[in-house]
Amino acid sequence: MLFPNSDLFLRVFLKSHFLLTLLLVVSVTSLAQEKPLPSKRDRTPLVIPQDTARQRTSEKTATQTPARTGRGSQIVDDSTKNVYGPTTSKWITENEIFLNKENYKPIDTSLSNFHLWTYVQRQNNFYQDLGNVGTALNPIFPVISSSIGANPGYSTYSLFYETEEPKYFDTKSPFTRMFLVWGGDGRAMTQIEFSRNIKPNWNFGFNYRPILVDKQLQRTKGIRQTVSHYYDFHSSYKSLNDRYTLVGSYRRIRHRVFENGGVLQDTDTVFSEYFSPNAQPFLLAAQTEELRNSLHIFHQYQLASPFQLYHKLDINRQRNYFVDTQSREANYDAYFGFTNTDADIDTINVKDGIEFKSIVNEIGIKGNAAFLFYSFYYKMRQYSTFNRYVDETTLSFKNDGIENYVGGQIAFRYDSVSELTAQAEYLLDGNYRLQAYLRTPWLDATGISSLAKPSFLPLAYRGSHNAWVNNFSDLFYNQLSAFAKVKWGRLFISPGATYTALTNYVYYKSNNVPGEQTVIPVQSSGNQQVFTPEVRMSLRFFRHFYLRPQVLYTQLLNNDDQALRIPEWFINTQLAYENMLFKGSIQVQIGLDTHWRSDYTALGYDPAIQQFYVQDNFVNPAYPLVDVFLNGKIKRGRFFVKYHNILQAIRQTGYLPTPGYPGQRNILDFGFDLFLFD
Repeated sequence: MLFPNSDLFLRVFLKSHFLLTLLLVVSVTSLAQEKPLPSKRDRTPLVIPQDTARQRTSEKTATQTPARTGRGSQIVDDSTKNVYGPTTSKWITENEIFLNKENYKPIDTSLSNFHLWTYVQRQNNFYQDLGNVGTALNPIFPVISSSIGANPGYSTYSLFYETEEPKYFDTKSPFTRMFLVWGGDGRAMTQIEFSRNIKPNWNFGFNYRPILVDKQLQRTKGIRQTVSHYYDFHSSYKSLNDRYTLVGSYRRIRHRVFENGGVLQDTDTVFSEYFSPNAQPFLLAAQTEELRNSLHIFHQYQLASPFQLYHKLDINRQRNYFVDTQSREANYDAYFGFTNTDADIDTINVKDGIEFKSIVNEIGIKGNAAFLFYSFYYKMRQYSTFNRYVDETTLSFKNDGIENYVGGQIAFRYDSVSELTAQAEYLLDGNYRLQAYLRTPWLDATGISSLAKPSFLPLAYRGSHNAWVNNFSDLFYNQLSAFAKVKWGRLFISPGATYTALTNYVYYKSNNVPGEQTVIPVQSSGNQQVFTPEVRMSLRFFRHFYLRPQVLYTQLLNNDDQALRIPEWFINTQLAYENMLFKGSIQVQIGLDTHWRSDYTALGYDPAIQQFYVQDNFVNPAYPLVDVFLNGKIKRGRFFVKYHNILQAIRQTGYLPTPGYPGQRNILDFGFDLFLFD
């Protein structure tokens, strides 16, 4: 191994993290005060709208044993008020700390779109999945990766990890959030978030999010398709003189999906049979898994007003596996089509995959000078990848190494709503990433140019159903987008467009050669150019009604090798009634969500390598996906009731987000969010 000491550290740390967690919780409990009082240095002073004498009387009354009547009733002092709430528990991201934007934000208790709990809907339907919560995800429109160096090449489960980035809090009292979703047919998700200040300048918190979802094809209650557990522990500290800041976190996810391979079909299968109660799955024992661990530390020291030193440390591990048992699969050969005959590969009890590790150290300087923010850094990244069936000595490239980067950022902040930012990162072997974005009250614009290394997975892989060694060139991508913003009375409209150009694009496609693997990676010999005009709008009418459409039209200006598959039309629309009811005691949002995309040859999915691939055998028909929802807010709690895919209850047929995989049928979902501040 390139760095055996780090590997030992990772193994010891990961095996003992539960003990460390217990010690952290015990220390927090022993050190924390019941209700920390704001110090002179707190950014947001706690304002209590009572005079001092009355407050002391209230606190004394609240701690005394209450008087009781013969029936056990209590006498409550009406002057006792809970002054803790969303405005006394504020949060910030690490990126905002890095950019010296210390604008702590109150807890978000807004009601708008609270019912969007699945990951596809949270991303405005810009991803396709396999029809069930927690299954593999793939972006419908091209997305340019932020990584330009070595990477494993697995990203179908990334969204379940990356969207859970820790928030760092400053609380005046213990803060707890409990978000629970009880979806129909055994689809459930929970999120428990806790944070409290140990001292006014030191905060500790944790976040736990399980996703437990039953199989939807031939469902048996409690037999899961998705079992995902994510948690993190995070802490932030600032010295009393505000010169030194430290934030850190440990994060872990184990995301497992029991693959069904889609609906079992033959040459006579008709569209309606995908939605039949008797539809059978292709696979019975296959399983994909992603395990990630990450230890992260960021700290900075301010030497002078415009000058700060900082350091970042990241220790990461990612493992992606495909597991199957041939004896339990009645359709093993029919589904996979190809099974590796090499003697060293176990195709009976399958466990294929890649493990990727990295250690990243970044040091730099940054600061503010009037309306200018700047940063410059050097970064060293050690990495290694491992596939037990790949002989590393036969490869023309190294599967481990050291990467050296330099980079920087400049931001011009004209005021609180206008900013022009430019970022650059250069990998010393020639790869780079440039990005610029403009934010103003009337225009948003972004530009990205990237020359990146290809991922390890398409370069070299051996497993039960796939094997290849490739020599791909670096990937060259460019993307420009601009959107105007116009507010005219009750109408807000934002027209714009996105242009994407891809060169040396690497993708997966179906392989129809008999006796060979069914899916292979290829690099396009030409280029792809995508132009997507878009209109976003919000219109308020009849005082409390809102219409919010989003319309995208995509034109493939050039599509060499037919490497991209994107629907021509893509539409999201919401019609909602929003108001306060019952003399202001409850806030509601009631409405319809509609998503529609034109028919197109959507990408297929290969669970053996956890990749979506180009196919030409199936056209996904257009289908209007309609949800009816009610969101409500009472004091510090929120709830929603949603009926998903109402049209399937009428038509008896639904939609296929991915060929062979029926989308979620008509179903009733319920969820609530509870905030506690003591």
